[in-house]
Amino acid sequence: MVPLQNRKLDMNQCDELTALKTKQGFICDMDGVIYSGESLINGALEFVRWLEESGKRYLFLTNASAYTPLGLKRRLARLGLNIDESQFYTSALATAEFLHNQSPGCSAYVIGDSGLHHALNQKGISMDEVNPDYVVVGETRDYNYDKISRAIAFVENGARLIGAHPDITSPGDDGLLPAARALVAPIELATGRKAYYVGKPNALMMRTGISMLGVHSSEAAIIGDRMDTDIIAGIESGITTVLVLTGVTAKEQVKDYPYRPKYIFEDVGELAAQFTEEKAMVRRSLAAHLKVPHGFLRHQAERSIA
Repeated sequence: MVPLQNRKLDMNQCDELTALKTKQGFICDMDGVIYSGESLINGALEFVRWLEESGKRYLFLTNASAYTPLGLKRRLARLGLNIDESQFYTSALATAEFLHNQSPGCSAYVIGDSGLHHALNQKGISMDEVNPDYVVVGETRDYNYDKISRAIAFVENGARLIGAHPDITSPGDDGLLPAARALVAPIELATGRKAYYVGKPNALMMRTGISMLGVHSSEAAIIGDRMDTDIIAGIESGITTVLVLTGVTAKEQVKDYPYRPKYIFEDVGELAAQFTEEKAMVRRSLAAHLKVPHGFLRHQAERSIA
């Protein structure tokens, strides 16, 4: 959508925003939506405040497998956002749940950070560097030739290859960083085996997220920065899609996809600001239509619940 400062809302746009605003639940990506690197994205505080003050259900659903929910809680707390640990669901948790359901008590050779290791341990999946049932790969900086070689050997010996999620890159302070699929690629190429990817847009992760949100899919929206994961995940799950342009997908790239998001905003700050503007416009329109004294309407607005 066009930045707020460059236009006035008409009534049709107001109706569209009202349809989004009245959704009961919001699934939000994190990296590229709420923060980038170690900085909050413009308007993230205001957007989360709007969710809280409006009584919305919300869940941070992230493909990032490196962090535990507690780690994400602490990371956002350092940036000024106080979010309960229960409001995070990661691809690491989804991967652990998938393996537990497929093969309880299985073993895995893991290339990944603490969030992935912790999630697997919590589901009783043991670490095995001799003869694992699975090779599981998530994003990590601890990645080298020896680990790739061992993973290739295990897959050649029959271990099944699992990627925590299919993102090739993730946004960082100095540009794009390699994500899980980029780290799985050498193993796929060397063995000729294709990995199974658990994170978004996999319906397994999305169904769990919607269930955790506690609303019907028709009453939910997903906000993300990637057409190839967040937006397609929302479309295939039957929930309203919102693309923000602060992460991986640029506005000019949207036309390259055969599907479209329902809404496009510059960032979550613009989204929160337009909700505020839409509310003000409705009040102005009502005042003009009913010819209610401005002071009376302002008094009523102050008493209303956002």
